[in-house]
This record gives sequence, structure tokens and C-alpha cells, in this order.
Amino acid sequence: MNKMKKYILTLGIFFGLVGCSDDYYESLNVDNSNPSEVPAGFLVTYATTSLFHQMVNQNVNLNVFRFFSQYLTTTTYTDEPNYDLDTRNIPGNHWNRLYTRVLNNLKDARAIVEADLTTAPEKKANQLAIIDILEVYTYQVLVDTFGNVPYSEALMGLENQFPKYDDGAEIYNDLFARISADISALNPSFGAFGDNDIIYNDDISAWKKMAASLQLRMAVQVMDVNSSAAGYVQQALASGVFTSNDDNFQLNYLTAAPYTSPVYEDLVLSGRTDYVPANTVVDYMKALNDPRMPIYFSKLIDGEYVGGDYGTSNNYETHSHEGDIFFTPTLPGVLLDYAEVEFLQAEFYMKTGNAGAAKAHYEAGILANMDYWGVDSGDAAAYVAANSWDGANKAQLAMQFWIGMYNRGWEGWNVWRRLDSPVMNVAIDSGEPVPTRYTYPLSESSLNPDAYGQASSAIGGDTKTTKLFWDIH
Repeated sequence: MNKMKKYILTLGIFFGLVGCSDDYYESLNVDNSNPSEVPAGFLVTYATTSLFHQMVNQNVNLNVFRFFSQYLTTTTYTDEPNYDLDTRNIPGNHWNRLYTRVLNNLKDARAIVEADLTTAPEKKANQLAIIDILEVYTYQVLVDTFGNVPYSEALMGLENQFPKYDDGAEIYNDLFARISADISALNPSFGAFGDNDIIYNDDISAWKKMAASLQLRMAVQVMDVNSSAAGYVQQALASGVFTSNDDNFQLNYLTAAPYTSPVYEDLVLSGRTDYVPANTVVDYMKALNDPRMPIYFSKLIDGEYVGGDYGTSNNYETHSHEGDIFFTPTLPGVLLDYAEVEFLQAEFYMKTGNAGAAKAHYEAGILANMDYWGVDSGDAAAYVAANSWDGANKAQLAMQFWIGMYNRGWEGWNVWRRLDSPVMNVAIDSGEPVPTRYTYPLSESSLNPDAYGQASSAIGGDTKTTKLFWDIH
């Protein structure tokens, strides 16, 4: 905890030195060739924290992926679980924060590291690799949320205020080359950012596992359309992926604001009662007698779990709430974990016809997730036995994978899009199905109209139901 306090002190100093715009196009007018005189480690700390905050929070203005995954629904304001993305400019907020608060600061950090003539070359190589890993992670999120996005011409400032949108599949190919190079470049004999590494405390071996696990995730995401994906999976496994929850890519929050969990901010500090678990996930888990229910949800007075009807208003008092753990300030933010890595391997082996290996990793994924949430080991083993899998039934894998990603809306949405399961409810008020992508920010059609028009045409239309290049089923 003392080490974490040092990290937060570092972050607090950085907040006092640097402000970030919410407007992506404002960021394009920054002179990126002459970044502010701020240590690179502070920039990496801020970018990392911003990435976690954007992906972890459940504020309806910023992140509605828990609705897309039908883990949550709302009590009063029903636009978001009915997939209204425009009223609050949700795509624009997601886009702006990832480009400006994450990628722009990482680009500045990279420039500072590259210009540094005093740091040992091996340490600089580690610093640049970690910066690149965070960039790769962020670009994967952007591509898998929107489709084609600015990449090769992004963040060029006044040099190019109207960046083209690169093809999503081509971006992926470049990200694979980058993450492979990063894994090779990381040298555990040297450090990187010291106390500014608020994730792995300068443990370069841990970063190497994280990078390999990210490569695994990316490869499984596109393996239905990319002939090289199986090779990337094998490369990731050979490099060494997560083998326990101790490896998770997570940010540990503190008890005092403003360093508490974003979920705690949304549920407690806001003073609001906007969310209840959706009947979709509650009903599926009740049917399976899932031992994670007391952790994920609260019971009503009569001892029942009752999810809110998805996509319409719900009474907060007469429905289950999120479990007690989500109301704690120190709930970690998780962006990639051991359970996901095991489920991804199960999916890979299922799709390549190795049912035995698929089954083993499926069971390991369930057990890893239950271990993370503190489920009794006996209850976890009994659940695995009751939900035995043949290594081939895609719907059963999808169900357990999706349940395991609860509280990680973006990842749950990916599981549903990629495996076409579980069956989701139609939003009651709008009658709309779950979207397959975010629409582009509203400002793009006016601020970068030519590139926007070309991108919209290339992906098949800027609609919520347009499928991404890897979503072919």
C-alpha cells in the first residue's frame, strides 16, 4: 500500500502539471514534436490511469458496454440500454478520451524517452516497449469498437488535421507486428519506469506476460478471418501468457477520493441509484445455480435474485442491486485477466478441433474466475462438474466466458459478438437488438467529412448494426 501511495502522489503531481482536452481535434493542434517538459513516467502514469478509468467506469456518459453486454440495465434513464448513442455523445466521449488522454500522452512520453541521452539503452528499450504495449491495447479497443479509425495519420497535430481512417484489418496486422516486437524487446534484467509503473511495479517479466496475453486476445479475436492468427496464438503461448490471477492487468484503487474505483464513484459517490443487474444475466445465472450470484448481485428480502427488465425503467428497491463488493472504493479495475486468457485458449482449441485441450482450458477459466471473486473452491469444483463441456459446443463456452466477464462490459460484448451467444434480450422500449459497433462520433462528419465518408462507406455504413471485419457469423 505504501508503494501505491507513492504512485498516487506521482499522479497527483502530474495532474498539477498537465491538463488534457476532451476534444480530439484540439489534440491535433498540439505540437507533438515538442512535448511539455514533464517526465515520461508521469505521462505514462496519467495515460494508464485514463485508459483504466475509461474502460472500467459505468457512467452512462462515458461507457455503456455493460448495457451492450446486458449485465446491467437502468432504473430511470433508459436511453442507454435502448442503445441511444447520440444524446450524450457516448461514441465521441469514448473516442476523445482514448485518443487524447491515452494515446496523445503516450506519444509525448515516447518522444521524451527517445530524446533522453542519459538512460541506459536497455532501460529505454523497456520503456518504449511498455509505451507501445499500452498503445497497441488502446488501438485494439478503438478498432473493435468502431471499425476503421485514424491510425497511420492520427495525432499529427498541425501536420495533418484531417487524418484518414485506416482499414481495421490492416491496423490489426500492424498491431501484431508491434506487439511481437515489444515482447522480444522487453528485458527483465533492467527496469523501466520505477514507481511510475502503477500496474506491475517495474516487473518487466510481468509486462512480458501481459503483452503475450494481449497478443493472444487479439489473435483469437480475428482468427475467423486472419490466416496468420493461429501462428500468433502459438507465438503468444510460447512467450508465456498469464498463469494465475497474480498476473492480471489491473489497477488497484485506494480508499480515498479521487483515487477510488470508478465503479465506486458511479454507485456511491454520485449519490444516485441508476443501475440494477439486468434480467438477462440474472436469469441465466439462476438457471445454472451459479455460486457467483451472491457476489455479483444482492438478494431481495425474500431471498430471491430479481434482475431488472432490460431496456425499460425499473424500480431500484424491488430489484437486486450490484453486489456489495462493487460498492467498495478499492475494487480493482481489470482490463485483462487470467480467466480471460484461459477462456481464449479454450476458444482457440475449440476452433482448431482439439476438444481435449479446449475442455481443460474451459474448466481452468471458470475456476480462475471463481478464484478471483473468492468463491469456495468446493463450490467452484461442483459447478465445473455440473457444467461439463465437450470441447465443441460453442454456445456453452460463450455462456461461461460471458458470465466470467461480468463487470467487464467491453470484453463481454466481444464474447457475444465473436461467438454469437448467449441469446440477448431485445431492448423493451426501443425494440432494438444489441449493436455490433459504436457509430462514429457526431463531430466526425463535420470536422473530418471526407475521411469520415470514406470510412463509413468502407465498413458498410456508419450504423449500430454494421458488423466489423472479424464479425462474420
